Amino acid sequence: MKFDRYSGPVLSLFRIVTGLLFFCHGLSSIFNVFGGNQGSGQAIPIGTWPGWWAALIQVVCGGLIAIGLFARAGAFLSSGSMAYAYFVVHQPRELLPLQNGGELPVLFCWSFFLIFILGAGPWSLDAVLSRRGRQAEAPAPVLAEASVEG
Repeated sequence: MKFDRYSGPVLSLFRIVTGLLFFCHGLSSIFNVFGGNQGSGQAIPIGTWPGWWAALIQVVCGGLIAIGLFARAGAFLSSGSMAYAYFVVHQPRELLPLQNGGELPVLFCWSFFLIFILGAGPWSLDAVLSRRGRQAEAPAPVLAEASVEG
């Protein structure tokens, strides 16, 4: 069985699920929904560095990634944000992600890097806009003129 034909839809689903998870993670930290920041029942105070700014990236970029609009740019920023979270927050505690609680930032970082490299997939607003752009650029068909000899 050939699985190549599923690569586009699976990439799109991967992007949607990953973006939604990131989006919800940010919502919990900024708006105190889904149990609040890290299940604390509290939101992060506005402007607090780096937590509130990271949550803002999670909400904005997670939403853009989920719908597939500017997905590569959002994924690049999100990947860098998660690399920062791992190396600044988690890695100083212990070396390995299993020891320092950094599995989630590492998985998000590499997931977003994959989306940055491969793109948003066919089920995205980026793909829709790209198709519309190509259609608008396509020259109108030229109708053959009937030649009259005489």
